[in-house]
Amino acid sequence: MSQPREIAPGATYLITRRVLRRHLLLRPDAAMNQFLVYALAVSAHRYGVEVHALCAMSTHLHLVVTDVRGVLPRFLQFFHRIVALGTKVLRKWEGPVWDHEVTSAVRLLTRAAVVEKIAYALVNPVAAGLVRHAREWPGVKVEVGEIGHGMLHAARPSAYLDPENPQWPEEATLPLALPPTIEQGTAEAFRREVAAEIERQEARAHAEVERQGLRFLGVERARNVSPYRRATSFEALRDRNPTFAVGREQGGAWQAAAAVRAFRAAYRAALERWRAGVRSAVFPAGTWWMRMFHGASVNDVVLVV
Repeated sequence: MSQPREIAPGATYLITRRVLRRHLLLRPDAAMNQFLVYALAVSAHRYGVEVHALCAMSTHLHLVVTDVRGVLPRFLQFFHRIVALGTKVLRKWEGPVWDHEVTSAVRLLTRAAVVEKIAYALVNPVAAGLVRHAREWPGVKVEVGEIGHGMLHAARPSAYLDPENPQWPEEATLPLALPPTIEQGTAEAFRREVAAEIERQEARAHAEVERQGLRFLGVERARNVSPYRRATSFEALRDRNPTFAVGREQGGAWQAAAAVRAFRAAYRAALERWRAGVRSAVFPAGTWWMRMFHGASVNDVVLVV
């Protein structure tokens, strides 16, 4: 059984979802890039989610988002379903698209954590040995200078989506928002911090590729690889799935961990009462599933779904 997760309005997350058995189904060709931007734009608008950064790898997706309304599970369910169904059509793929592990949602509690995880997402193609610099990746991604005032646009793809259905507009636009912890007056300084962190992580990735005696795959080969192949590089299976991040050399990790433990303890205590038939049991703030699907009482404001 998975651990209960607090879903708090206004929380910022690094989201990661992986393709089944590391197939290259999300290969960064024009059709896939268009579908991903469109699906994300429509999904974010539908659920009021602010997107700060993204990088679509061939085997997985990274997003850095803020869940303004506290409806992250609904957003992820809708977005991942649309991407999976569109991928099945584009790739003529039978069977599941996503792997069976729980989507990773790491809550970013500090400015340093936001900076590091945005850089991590954007540098992923470099760390994977695909391109030498993050800006060269041909898949869907965000440039540092776009964070806070850029936009991504996509016309409605012809694959899968019904043009007669009003939920699929002819065009979709995705604004790239500043994270809520970043004030507008400090936006340029924030972007410089992200750029510096990207440079640091790229240098580390270059050193690792050189240490292993490898070469970068290159843009054209990454764009034209068969989507039915599988990634062959080593990846630890069933590794840790962290709940939160505070950034390197930042204080507060112990307090954050204590808050997570307190939430889980309060949740389990309320759940035990609920299972005993006590329908007046009150769950802690941030409880989502029990409220949405069982109408349980939660000690916080009503969520907008």
